[in-house]
Amino acid sequence: MQDELLFDRALVEKYDRPGPRYTSYPTAPQFHAAFAEDDYRAAAARSNNAESPKPLSAYVHIPFCESLCYYCACNKIITHNRERAAEYLDWLKNEIRLQGELFDASRRMTQLHLGGGTPTYLSNDQLAELMVALDNAFHFAAPQEREFSLEVDPRTVTAEQIHELRALGFNRLSFGVQDFDPDVQRAVNRVQSEEQVVGLMQAARDAEYASISVDLIYGLPLQTVASFDATLDKIVALRPDRIATYSYAHLPSLFKAQRLIRDEDMPPPERKLELLELIIQRLMAAGYVYIGMDHFALPDDELARARDNGTLQRNFQGYSTHADCDLIGLGVTAIGKVDDTYSQNVKETAQYQHRLESGRLPVMRGYRLTDDDRLRRDVISTLMCHGELDFKTIEADHGIDFTEYFADALASLAQMQADGLVEVGEHRLDVLPAGQLMMRNLAMAFDAYLNPAEARYSRTV
Repeated sequence: MQDELLFDRALVEKYDRPGPRYTSYPTAPQFHAAFAEDDYRAAAARSNNAESPKPLSAYVHIPFCESLCYYCACNKIITHNRERAAEYLDWLKNEIRLQGELFDASRRMTQLHLGGGTPTYLSNDQLAELMVALDNAFHFAAPQEREFSLEVDPRTVTAEQIHELRALGFNRLSFGVQDFDPDVQRAVNRVQSEEQVVGLMQAARDAEYASISVDLIYGLPLQTVASFDATLDKIVALRPDRIATYSYAHLPSLFKAQRLIRDEDMPPPERKLELLELIIQRLMAAGYVYIGMDHFALPDDELARARDNGTLQRNFQGYSTHADCDLIGLGVTAIGKVDDTYSQNVKETAQYQHRLESGRLPVMRGYRLTDDDRLRRDVISTLMCHGELDFKTIEADHGIDFTEYFADALASLAQMQADGLVEVGEHRLDVLPAGQLMMRNLAMAFDAYLNPAEARYSRTV
């Protein structure tokens, strides 16, 4: 609901600290190299033997980009040598074949996401080849049951290609806009015109994509409240179904590309909060619903409907309506979630090639959940997707006494309760309007592994 989000500058400043995004629990720092290919194969076998096997989902990582965006912290390869992409596609098809052998042919793939890098670095012919390989291995569900999406760099595609991608089976697109201001674009080495984006979005509408999303980043060099307000004017006028507004994490000591951003161009810390307040005001005034974390959607979008009817889920791509799937990670660095495990592929293309040419899956590390992990994952996911916890439901599902089991966690929420972020009763917990932006902080109370000194996290607000 529109009144379920309240921006309180003093509280946002108080609780803005490093913390996990909880696209998984346990989070990636708990993954370990003792989890190997045999563990993954065993998990796949268990998933097939479940009383009611889940549908399949896949994330495919395409690491290539034509040019370097200075803000980027993703795993990517900057190259103009298209032969590298052709080689990678061959290895990827090999992995798809090996993975396909692990899952029963009766199961269907209902969700697919291509990320990167730049998925549209591959030509449409190469993407068609990839889709055939995926369908052969994992058996696509009927078109009306699919959620097939890919990330699009507007600089790399034409309107004609947008129509071709729709014909390949994709029904959702995410356009990386970041900011329309020319000075900001030059400062991060990602120059694209408003006309490009407008033309591609119109092509996507003409091609009848089910959902069109736009990604924005706030906190970039040279951004001002006035300049970003102008960008929001243009985005609101375009009326995408979903808008993701990501907070830029400037960590040049960790990400070499970010060292190319001039220190003097970076906005002061308070600017980020001004921009966040602006985003919330503008998007909600324009009729968008706050889904959670960085995400907004129009009221009739699937995400908004899932939020309203209690079926919203969370996975490695953020909020989703199809998270109750076994997720297969394909490509370098890709993360999967199969049965009660998480797994991640190797990070280097040379290792990836070597494993696959040896007939082995490229699993680098992973994790198998304990009963406590499953309980805490349920609590954190429910909290972040629905903004409430019914203790009796958790108790029935996991055979515990909630207030006894989580006594320490509930005690740690005392200050947040005093600050009006959350209300804790005898049988339930409710996130209040002022606490919606601090959802990650609330989730951290239930994290048994959290040690901010051990891992580098983005800030929670």
